[in-house]
Amino acid sequence: MPELPRSFVALGDSFTEGMHDELGPGGRHLGWADRVAAALAVATGGVGYANLAVRGRLLDQVVDEQLPVALELRPDLVSFHAGPNDALRPRTDIADVLRRYDTAVARLRAGGSEVLQFTVLERAGGTGRTADRLAARFAGFNAGVRATAARHGGRLVDVGPVAALHDRRLWHEDRLHLSPEGHARVAAAVLETLGVEDPALLAGLSGWWREPLPPGPPPRRRADLAADVRWVRRHFLPWVGRRLRGRSSGDGMTPKHTELVDVLPR
Repeated sequence: MPELPRSFVALGDSFTEGMHDELGPGGRHLGWADRVAAALAVATGGVGYANLAVRGRLLDQVVDEQLPVALELRPDLVSFHAGPNDALRPRTDIADVLRRYDTAVARLRAGGSEVLQFTVLERAGGTGRTADRLAARFAGFNAGVRATAARHGGRLVDVGPVAALHDRRLWHEDRLHLSPEGHARVAAAVLETLGVEDPALLAGLSGWWREPLPPGPPPRRRADLAADVRWVRRHFLPWVGRRLRGRSSGDGMTPKHTELVDVLPR
């Protein structure tokens, strides 16, 4: 097994904050990054870990608020997931987002850290012209992420094409954030990318996170329509309302760990 990082800083938005995973001891969601830090601690005897991610953050906010802190902490490994919230906005220039994304990764690499990057799911089961437009935008974003990883030697966690992760049972009912098993699968993907092979640390055999869930009950049109209506009422309309008011779900939120904390084997 290759040498594993002894310090890890996670940057980004709700994906990295850990939204809708199980609750940790401090009352905050765990998320894949906390799970990775815990596994690295077991493998190395202890790891320094900071999580600066805050839900709703756009790329420039991550770069302005979180990236300088990571450069000061000088960790062995930085995870960088930013830009998908920008891509959700229809007037955003994806090419411009990717130029800024590339510059941010270059800064992190110049600071001496390994950089972990992620592709995103391009389509979460939706159909129609809006879903097609979003899928095209996310496909362009993923192509840019892959190009940046190749250009700067980033560690790419290419979850976008993994068919099993499109199963809605791995996602929260808001259809934007992972469920606890979804976070567990992304954590396993990250650990494999870092070279971990121990099933005890991966929570399963190598590659288990790519396996589909057992078949569920057959879809029922009436139940699916009711779920769509419920999603619009509980999640989509509040998101539109925040946008119209210029608010973000992360307003008033603080990062889980702004300094390296010691994570010890359990």
